[in-house]
Amino acid sequence: MQPVTIGIAGWGLPSADADLFPPASFGSNLARYAAVFSAVEINSSFYRPHRPETYARWADSVPAGFRFAVKLPKSITHEKRLQDIGPDLDRFVEEAGALGEKLGWVLVQTPPSLRFDARAAGALFSGIGERLGRTYQRGHVLVACEARHGSWFGDQATALLRETEVIRVIADPPAGEPGPFLATHINATYVRLHGSPQIYRSVYEPERLAQVASWLCERRGQDGSSLVIFDNTMSGTQLRQAAQLRQMLIFSSSDHHPGSHT
Repeated sequence: MQPVTIGIAGWGLPSADADLFPPASFGSNLARYAAVFSAVEINSSFYRPHRPETYARWADSVPAGFRFAVKLPKSITHEKRLQDIGPDLDRFVEEAGALGEKLGWVLVQTPPSLRFDARAAGALFSGIGERLGRTYQRGHVLVACEARHGSWFGDQATALLRETEVIRVIADPPAGEPGPFLATHINATYVRLHGSPQIYRSVYEPERLAQVASWLCERRGQDGSSLVIFDNTMSGTQLRQAAQLRQMLIFSSSDHHPGSHT
């Protein structure tokens, strides 16, 4: 049965949500967060590097089964636009690798202005895989890609993602996706709920969460794993909505796609 892991982008704990977590005396915000949720997405790595010692400290703050998703720096995707990135990949994998066994995903997010280029994308994904392969067994760390230009959803891009075993992110709302979603990983799913219709700000109504829960319940009958990240962090509701979705999972049974609207 496929496990479903639910988490948030970041681990800030507003006082309004304090009742969801152990008291402050329990430890750091990350430790308190990890007592309730089993995964988190680190977005700050997109904007600035973190020292290996920082990643190691975070890893020491969470239980053995907890996993981190770490976003690739924008210096690679947005500034260098996938060109001449070898040293940048070396640095990123060295830093994030300090999470040890608790590194679960590497998230690649490309800008809306970046068209798919098979050579550059292939070098990126093979470069990440090669560097991770020096430390991790195959499949321990999954690579996911949220592309925001329509060319990344064509046949050539789909074939490359499948060949390199990269997960095509299911994003809500979808950006740059010109047609039906085509999965690229045989048994892993990565869902990012940004808030819709207003990205980062919109609250998901119970009916919408129920649709997501229904789709996830269908996937639980398959092999593999699903990660769901709430990224509507400007709404101030992401923690409670993640908790609500987790509760809903045991009740849902239909097959609505998280990136579609009905």
